[in-house]
Amino acid sequence: MNARRMVVVHAHPDDETLWTGGMIARYAASGVEVTLVTCTLGEQGEILLDQLRGLAADRADQLGGYRLAELCAACAVLGVTDQRFLGGIGRWRDSGMVAQPGAMASVPAQLDSRAFAAGALDDQVDALAEVLEAVRPQVVVTYGPDGGYGHPDHVRAHQVTMAAAAQNPEVARVYWAVHPASAVAAGVAALAAMPGLPFPLPDDHGLPGVDDAEVTTAVDVSAYRPAVLAAMRAHATQVKVWTAGPHAAFALADGVARPVFDTEYFTLAHGGAVGARDDLFSGLPESAAPATK
Repeated sequence: MNARRMVVVHAHPDDETLWTGGMIARYAASGVEVTLVTCTLGEQGEILLDQLRGLAADRADQLGGYRLAELCAACAVLGVTDQRFLGGIGRWRDSGMVAQPGAMASVPAQLDSRAFAAGALDDQVDALAEVLEAVRPQVVVTYGPDGGYGHPDHVRAHQVTMAAAAQNPEVARVYWAVHPASAVAAGVAALAAMPGLPFPLPDDHGLPGVDDAEVTTAVDVSAYRPAVLAAMRAHATQVKVWTAGPHAAFALADGVARPVFDTEYFTLAHGGAVGARDDLFSGLPESAAPATK
């Protein structure tokens, strides 16, 4: 049976929701077979819930297992029925990052022996190539070269995805999930007008965004805001969600307010652009090849 298939590659649990949650929900609801590949368990993440801070990497080091449950809950809300871990669950570990205010994040001085950012790139590419060969997606989605904000695992996910997709001629398009500067600015302005917002606004460094000229595709996900907010709430160790009437915002470990976008944006990195202005699949023929799970 003809089908449209997509593989979305993210570094950690919650990235699928924060970067592409609306897009995933929209396409899953329309019948697209969405496969989510998560590269680590997010073991190095900061924990927002006081009662769970004992799970942290420098204490019980059990956060990865807890975030697996959060990921499963988020996938259920977004409509993902095929979630996989690159190389198998626990194969590569969250590398962590060193925050750089006003600049890109950097790699920690000490990395775990299983850290994703320090793993053998060829092995990681082979692991994703196996998924692409089995699923046979027309569309693949990941981050841009800087990983969005420099996290070493995001950068590595980009490298792995681009290399694996290049080996598979059935991949018709590769997209990078991006936040255009104009949308970020408009989102922050909307946050500033929200009464009762419990999170501080971004400082002068703002939130990272790409030049608008880099955006090729804008996908309307406004109808899926409830699903995105529910998926964010599923990632309670990492995300705080606030809603008041029509207003919504979220915050991560830095506590800074972030907008919930009604449009998700992408850069077409590989493949023909005809029809791709507002639909990742538009202009692509459906494939008759069966997907294997």
